[in-house]
Amino acid sequence: MTKYLLSIIQPDGPTLPPAFLEKVMREMGQVMKELKDSGSWVFNGGLCPATSSTVVQVKESETIVTDGPYAEGKEHVGGFIVVQAADLDAALGWARKFARVITLPIEVRPFQHLAGCS
Repeated sequence: MTKYLLSIIQPDGPTLPPAFLEKVMREMGQVMKELKDSGSWVFNGGLCPATSSTVVQVKESETIVTDGPYAEGKEHVGGFIVVQAADLDAALGWARKFARVITLPIEVRPFQHLAGCS
């Protein structure tokens, strides 16, 4: 079984209305329960806004710490789910279920050491 990272791509901007978010969170809870009941759940979490990030990098042998985010953009990773799946198709199946509920793009990537990629 390979572990896959399902990254939820969230647009920058204001928070959605509570009535909409309550419905989404209720439906996410149902899909999350299904994922856990299947034995495919590994870990998940939501992230604070991209503006709360800090970037650490080395430039010309000097370590520099700056306020993030690292990449300028109109969207960022807002949360993630790690699943364990037999193959990419199974991981994509979970991503489809979550994408239908939250109506946001989800990037699916295997963990390098488990998928044999380089």
